Amino acid sequence: MVETLQSKTRVREPIIHSALAGAMGWGLFGGLLATLIMDLVLIGSLSAVGMPALTCFSIVGDTVMHFLSMFGLAVAGGIPTGVAAHYLIGPLVGVTFGTAVARTNALRANNLKGGMVLGILYVQIVSQPILATASILLKMTVPQTVQWFGISFVMHVLCGAVLGAVVSHGLQPRRAPQPMGKRER
Repeated sequence: MVETLQSKTRVREPIIHSALAGAMGWGLFGGLLATLIMDLVLIGSLSAVGMPALTCFSIVGDTVMHFLSMFGLAVAGGIPTGVAAHYLIGPLVGVTFGTAVARTNALRANNLKGGMVLGILYVQIVSQPILATASILLKMTVPQTVQWFGISFVMHVLCGAVLGAVVSHGLQPRRAPQPMGKRER
């Protein structure tokens, strides 16, 4: 008749860990997809306006190089480092977003639009220190900084919308399949 705390914990714990793992998985997938889509749009846009298509990767790679050099680590900057950083940071941001949404009821969106807005806000907030670091370490001029933040803002809106949509969709409760009614002849 009397249930022990231990029996409740054993039943609930795997469910909680499973839900959290699922949210982290959706966040990882969403972060990777969002980064890929953002980068494809960015590369296409930069090419369309006559700028070098991989400029963003170069800026990110050079920022990583300068940042790590402050700790005595020698890392090559440039495009390869920028690509690696982008595709490490994007999925990591996705995993943290998925985890935060799964563990905080207030962050759960009831619809796709709400999930997208939440994703946009999250990505914009998380990206600001990284963007500021690039501006400071690379000693950008005021016009360069304005351009950097402006383009980054637009790209991160896209990234956040995709991340929010994927995580929101992935965390929606699954509906049980409805039995099929009689067919009309």
